[in-house]
Amino acid sequence: MPKEIQGMLDGKGKRFAVVVSRFNDLATRRLLDGACDCLLRHGVKESDITTAWVPGCFEIPAVARRLAAGGRFDAVICLGAVIRGETPHFDYIAGQSSKAIGQLSLEMKVPVIYGILTCDTVEQAMDRAGAKSGNRGWQAALTALEMASLYQVI
Repeated sequence: MPKEIQGMLDGKGKRFAVVVSRFNDLATRRLLDGACDCLLRHGVKESDITTAWVPGCFEIPAVARRLAAGGRFDAVICLGAVIRGETPHFDYIAGQSSKAIGQLSLEMKVPVIYGILTCDTVEQAMDRAGAKSGNRGWQAALTALEMASLYQVI
């Protein structure tokens, strides 16, 4: 049988940073609530969760980079909501923030987790922020827990 490695969902003794976009805060506050709830339920102390608010999703990667590079956190969770409008702004912001966070996840020594909603409507964003389709913030935090543990094993 080949050797397997995997992360656990135990946050005891781990520290997490959450970068959250203030834009579309009706959804992003719910994402943050979901992420914090998940972390706390998996053994992370409230004092080991740091939240950094940024103006919009475009600013998330720059702050996430600084937090990930600082050596204080076991993972960085990026939360935001980009909702399609009548201009191409959605495409630029969604594309650039996704690309930058993806690049960070490859470059940083700790996991950088993507938890940005990209939706066509406010209703879709609210559904993904806990109304109907689960809470993407919770899911991002669960991913952060597993990946932080996996990084320690590796």
